[in-house]
Amino acid sequence: MAADKKTIVVTQIGSPIGRRSDQRETLVGLGLNKMHRTRELEDTPSVRGMIEKVKHLVRVETTPG
Repeated sequence: MAADKKTIVVTQIGSPIGRRSDQRETLVGLGLNKMHRTRELEDTPSVRGMIEKVKHLVRVETTPG
Protein backbone atom coordinates (compact mmCIF):
# COMPACT_ATOMS: atom_id res chain seq x y z
CA MET A 1 0.00 0.00 0.00
CA ALA A 2 2.73 2.48 0.93
CA ALA A 3 4.33 2.11 -2.50
CA ASP A 4 1.09 3.28 -4.17
CA LYS A 5 1.17 6.73 -2.56
CA LYS A 6 2.24 9.54 -4.85
CA THR A 7 4.82 11.99 -3.60
CA ILE A 8 5.99 15.41 -4.65
CA VAL A 9 9.36 17.02 -4.08
CA VAL A 10 9.21 20.61 -2.83
CA THR A 11 12.27 22.87 -2.70
CA GLN A 12 12.31 26.33 -1.16
CA ILE A 13 13.71 28.84 -3.65
CA GLY A 14 12.48 32.11 -2.14
CA SER A 15 13.14 33.83 1.16
CA PRO A 16 10.34 34.33 3.69
CA ILE A 17 11.90 37.63 4.79
CA GLY A 18 9.38 40.41 4.31
CA ARG A 19 6.50 37.99 3.67
CA ARG A 20 3.29 37.72 5.65
CA SER A 21 3.47 35.59 8.77
CA ASP A 22 0.96 33.06 7.42
CA GLN A 23 3.25 32.40 4.44
CA ARG A 24 6.20 31.85 6.79
CA GLU A 25 4.11 29.47 8.88
CA THR A 26 3.05 27.58 5.76
CA LEU A 27 6.70 27.04 4.79
CA VAL A 28 7.41 25.67 8.27
CA GLY A 29 4.35 23.44 7.97
CA LEU A 30 5.79 22.03 4.75
CA GLY A 31 9.08 21.36 6.54
CA LEU A 32 10.89 24.21 4.82
CA ASN A 33 12.45 27.05 6.75
CA LYS A 34 15.75 27.75 5.02
CA MET A 35 16.67 28.40 1.42
CA HIS A 36 17.27 25.38 -0.83
CA ARG A 37 15.83 22.87 1.64
CA THR A 38 14.03 20.00 -0.06
CA ARG A 39 11.27 17.77 1.28
CA GLU A 40 9.48 14.81 -0.24
CA LEU A 41 5.82 15.03 0.76
CA GLU A 42 2.75 12.91 0.16
CA ASP A 43 0.60 14.31 -2.64
CA THR A 44 -2.62 15.19 -0.80
CA PRO A 45 -5.12 18.03 -1.29
CA SER A 46 -3.99 19.69 1.95
CA VAL A 47 -0.33 19.69 0.88
CA ARG A 48 -1.33 20.98 -2.56
CA GLY A 49 -3.25 23.84 -0.89
CA MET A 50 -0.24 24.77 1.21
CA ILE A 51 1.98 24.75 -1.88
CA GLU A 52 -0.51 26.96 -3.72
CA LYS A 53 -0.28 29.51 -0.91
CA VAL A 54 3.51 29.83 -1.23
CA LYS A 55 3.94 28.87 -4.89
CA HIS A 56 6.11 31.94 -5.47
CA LEU A 57 8.60 30.68 -2.85
CA VAL A 58 8.88 27.00 -3.81
CA ARG A 59 9.69 24.73 -6.76
CA VAL A 60 7.59 21.59 -7.11
CA GLU A 61 8.57 18.38 -8.89
CA THR A 62 6.33 15.36 -9.17
CA THR A 63 7.88 11.96 -8.77
CA PRO A 64 6.99 9.22 -11.25
CA GLY A 65 4.72 6.51 -10.00
